Parts: sequence; C-alpha cells; structure tokens
Amino acid sequence: MNELHFQHQKFLEYSLVFKGNTERTIKGFRSSFKQFQKQSLVEAIERFDRDSVETWIIKGKLESEWSPKTIKNKLQDLQLFADYLVQKKLKTENDIRQIPRPKLPKTIPKHLTRDESITVLEWTRNFPYKYRYDKFRSIAIMATFIFTGIRLTELRNLKVCDVDIKNRNITVREGKGLKDRMIPMNLSLMEHLERYLIERKRLKKTNPYFFSAMRQDSQMGELVIKRMFIKIREKCKIHIYPHLLRHTFATLMLEGGCDIFSLSKMMGHSDIKTTTIYLSATTTHLREQIIKHPVEF
Repeated sequence: MNELHFQHQKFLEYSLVFKGNTERTIKGFRSSFKQFQKQSLVEAIERFDRDSVETWIIKGKLESEWSPKTIKNKLQDLQLFADYLVQKKLKTENDIRQIPRPKLPKTIPKHLTRDESITVLEWTRNFPYKYRYDKFRSIAIMATFIFTGIRLTELRNLKVCDVDIKNRNITVREGKGLKDRMIPMNLSLMEHLERYLIERKRLKKTNPYFFSAMRQDSQMGELVIKRMFIKIREKCKIHIYPHLLRHTFATLMLEGGCDIFSLSKMMGHSDIKTTTIYLSATTTHLREQIIKHPVEF
C-alpha cells in the first residue's frame, strides 16, 4: 500500500467515525479515489495536487464524457480528502479547492403523473405473487414510497417503533445528514401498512425492522426492492425506481396544494432551495397560479 492510499484509508475511517458519513458516502469516496489513483498513477502525497486532479478530470470529460454532476461529485470527494491531509499537516494547502466546479444544468425532475402513480399501485396490488406475505409487503413498500417520498435507505432502516399507526406518523431517524424527521401518513397508506402488519404478525416476525425478510426473521435484504421494482416495471410498462417515486411524491404534493415549507420538512431537505426545484415540474400548480394575474383586457 503506497503512502497516499494509506492516508486515504485513514481518511475513510475518520469520515465514518467522526464525520458521521454513511456507508454509501464512504463507498463513493473510495470509488473516486481508486479511480483517480489507477488512472493518474499518483502515489505520493506531494503529487496529489491541483495539476494531477485537474488533468484527471479533463481526461474523464474528454474520453469518458463525464457529466457535470459526475465531475462535481468526484471533485468534491477528492477535495474533502485533501482537506483532511491539510488538517493532519500532511499538506500545507488544499490547492485542489481552486479547481472550479462545473455548473449543473437545471433540469426538471422526472416524475410520474397522478394517473401513472395509480397504475403502478394497481399493478403492485394485482401482481400474481406466490406468497401472501410478499404481496402485502410489496404493496406496503410501494405505497410508502409514493405517499411519503422516503429514500430507499431510509425505508429499509425503518423500525417497527418508527411507524405509529395510531397517530398516523412515520419517523425517519438519522436520514440524510443524520437528521430525524416526521412524515404524516394518509389514510390509504395507513390501511396498507396495517394490512402488512397483520401478515408480519402471522409469520411471527419479531425483529425490530418494520420491513422484514420473508424467510428469516431479520431486516429485509437490499435486493428485495430491486427485484420488486423489476417485476412491477415489466408488468405496468412504466419505468419506475425508488428515487423517481420520491420526485413523484414532491411534485404531486405541490400540485395538490401543499405549501413549499411543509414539503421541505417532509422531504428532509436542509435548504428549502432544494425543494423549489419541484415547482418547475408542477404544471397544474403553475396553471392555477397564472389565473391570479390582476390585469384584464
């Protein structure tokens, strides 16, 4: 293991323990660094500088057609590592911070319409499942995505104690940015979750995770949702994935009249500016607003 690689391993441990970064974030740090070192052949700390990183980024753009978002993410990963080296006095300055980040295009988030959302839910309910538990768990999962905008990792990590059917609340603990938030559930979601809990109890599941594995009394595996989405996608002919349903929740909530501040809280956004991107996708909401123009002719 070369000098730079060794220090990056220490950086990953530091980020996990003291910065509270998730395993997914750590995986991203590791991937960016591994790719940089393999392609740049930089092994010494003194050679890890603006020139080497800039050359690598330019090569990635020209040869692999990296998108602005890809460049931004990889650059940020290496800049944070360089910050760590400066903090540990292994570099005198972080000149990698001087590399400008590309501007990201302001695209309208992809989302499902109201009718498409209903179609997905209906196909999820009517799919020919082999086991009852799989059926009611799948319906509960799809409904939770569409009616709460929850992230995939957050859904998998929900505990039984986080889902309060009586008071119709779901508590997301240590979501993105290690923030807790509460999401109210509507009546439709409550009914689907109650039906799933009946099946969970029937199979005598006692583990703390709300969405349990089918054969073991343990947390649901990562591939369960992936396989479920593939099955439903093939049946309903609509390209769906968990984060698309998060965008769908936000867009439909605004179209239904939800205020941007409340939506921001339910989405778990640190900055309300992040939530405002969904305003551009809500054509129904915009049409309702345009009639407020005071001039008549």
